[in-house]
Parts: sequence; C-alpha cells; structure tokens
Amino acid sequence: MKKTLLISFTVMLFIFGCKKSDGIVETPPPVVKASGIDTANATAVIDAGTTQQIIYGFGGADIIDWTGDLTSDQRVTAFSPSTGIGLSLVRVRVPVDSTEFAQAKATIDACKSFGGSAIATAWSAPAWMKTNDSAIGGKIKTTSYKDFANYLKSFNAASGGLVAISPTNEPNITVPYESMQMTASDVADFVAAEGDSCGAPIMAPEPFNMAPTFINNYLSNAIAKAKTTFIAGHIYGATPYNLSVDKPVWMTEHYINSTVSGDDWSNAMSAAKEINDCMNVGWSAYVWWYIRRSYGPISESGAIQKLGYVIAQYARYIRPGYTKISCTQNTYKGIYMTAYKSGSKIVVVLINQNSKDVYQNLTLSGVSVPNFTAYTTTSSANLASSTLSVSSGKFGIALPESSITTLVSD
Repeated sequence: MKKTLLISFTVMLFIFGCKKSDGIVETPPPVVKASGIDTANATAVIDAGTTQQIIYGFGGADIIDWTGDLTSDQRVTAFSPSTGIGLSLVRVRVPVDSTEFAQAKATIDACKSFGGSAIATAWSAPAWMKTNDSAIGGKIKTTSYKDFANYLKSFNAASGGLVAISPTNEPNITVPYESMQMTASDVADFVAAEGDSCGAPIMAPEPFNMAPTFINNYLSNAIAKAKTTFIAGHIYGATPYNLSVDKPVWMTEHYINSTVSGDDWSNAMSAAKEINDCMNVGWSAYVWWYIRRSYGPISESGAIQKLGYVIAQYARYIRPGYTKISCTQNTYKGIYMTAYKSGSKIVVVLINQNSKDVYQNLTLSGVSVPNFTAYTTTSSANLASSTLSVSSGKFGIALPESSITTLVSD
C-alpha cells in the first residue's frame, strides 16, 4: 500500500460548481490535486438538505434447521456495532413445525439488544394447509387462509415480535426443497384476506429475481397493497432497479458467490458495489443470505471475514432510522458513493474499484461538520481509522486502491 494512503488529507477547495446568471455559465477553478496519485475529475457534492429513503438496516439470515444457530459469541460478532459487524436485521425462517417456533428467539433477542430487529419468512405453510399436502411445492388452500394467518401470528408471538413477516419465499420458482409455488395473484389473495391478521407487518411478495412484473401484478390487488408495509424481493439474476412504488423496498436475500471464501476480496468488493447500488435506487434494507457460512460475513469458526468487514462499513455506521441524502453517485470511473444522516450526524460511504489510489474532493451543504473519522477496509486492512478536517464544507480524501471507506462526522 502506498505511503500516501496512510495520510489523512485536509484541503480547502474553491469549487462552487457551474452557476448560471443571465445566461452566462461561470467556469469553476480547477479541482485541487493531490500529489502522487490520481484525482477524481469532479468534486463529489453532498446535500444534507435533500433527503431520500429511510434506512431500516443491513442484515443476514440465521436459518437454524439448515445451518444451526449462532452461538452467543457469534451473536455479538454479528450484531454489535462497536466490536462486531453491526448487522441490524436478522432474517429467520417460519418453521413448518410449530414446536420449533421459539428456536430463533435467543438470536432475535440478541439482535434487538444491539438496536436491531427481526424479520421472518415462511418457505412453506404446514403441509396440511396446502393443496398438495407437502412442504415442497403446492400452495396454500384458500380454505386454510385463516389457519395460516393464525400460524404466522403464533410464530410472531413465540419469537418475541417481528418488524415484518413474509408469507412466501420466492414463490415464482420451482425448487426441490421446502417451498410454495404461487402466482402473484395467489400471494395477493392471501394478503388481501388475512394480511392484517398475521401478527406483524407484511413484507411481500419476495420473488426470486425482484421481478417487476410479479411485484406489479401483486400490487394490482388494491386490498393486498393496502395491507402490505414493505415490498420485498431477492436479486438473484437481477440488478437493482428503481421500483416506482409508494412503499419501502427491501432486498431480503442474496449472496454473490458460494464457491469462494467470505475472505475473497474481489467477492467482498462486488458485495460493496451491490449494496451501494441497492441504496442508490432507493431501497431501504439489504439482507445477505447466511450470516455464518464459508462464503458469508462470518466464517464457520465465528471469525469476521472480508465480506463481513465490507458489510460493516455500512451496518456499523448507518443505523436503523438514518435517512439517505443526496450526493454525487459517481465522480470518476470506479468511484461510487452514497451518503446518509441522522440529525446533524453525516455518514458517507465511498468505494474505489480501481487498481490505483484516487483522491476525491468533496463538498457538504445543509449541515455544518468540523471533522470526519474515516474507516477504510482494503485487502490488507480492516476498518483502519484516520481523521479528516472540514473547512467551510470542503474536504478531500485519498481512497486506497480497491477499497471501501466510510466517513462518520464527529
């Protein structure tokens, strides 16, 4: 790593942007250049006065019957925003056996103790409630709608209270494991009939590929739409896109590559860009698949992997209830950015995908900030910290090659 990457840069910028006055465009002075490294062509502009979506959290799944539960130490590693990753959403499965309803409560309680919350998904209703009398395939009998709603409500109570529950997981694909194959209309019919009787706010319809046609068909049922709090889905085989809906959009399951370790840096950087893109299209939550897995944020032995440190760059510092704010998304090839606030506190996340260092100039308006603490993760460093001073809303930072940096105002 270049020596210049270990130095925090404080600069006074003199860029006021192009301003139109009586038809004349004023040309701004040159961007301040940093010695020895490339400098982004444009100043990144952060406007704390222009707010966007509320952030509900960044999380992962704990599916006990399939991977075993997190240990008490692993719960701290997963959910603590001071010593761990800081995941603020835990996704659990609604078991098909009601005797297992409380099995995830310890992990749910741990997430809540660190300021997070829990969401749950039913991969299948109990077999006796379904058209094929099996936990694989089929769909809910219309005569079982009330029974299934009561089942979900009982699970919510036994687990200690959920922030959202989904009646289906990926209903638009056929798989050989616990599942239900339901059309968008099928899911909507259940929610329209019983969505307000499930014990927790509804997140739906959770299609495999965030399919816009499936989601829009679901929302065409006005009663189901009214009983749905969050629009949820997964982005397997899809890229984040802007959903024109008047409800928060949650990405509730994805992983990049299960054939490589969670310590694979290229894979971790792909996840960083994916989270960035989900936020920049207006989505309010991002949930990885298994929390503890060889390819997950925590290894099977309980250690934070590179993927975990990348997710921590968001989850530790952008807590539930923060609001995304306007900022320049892309100033230079391979440089990507999002920004957030809570009151007067500002958080900025910058990604440098380049195989070289890049110096980025920034301006901040709408709030006065004297300093930022920068936390940077690279292939060889984890959340390394430094301090940046801000002068009249102007500052700059050297972004190490292939890195993610989070700026947190003091």
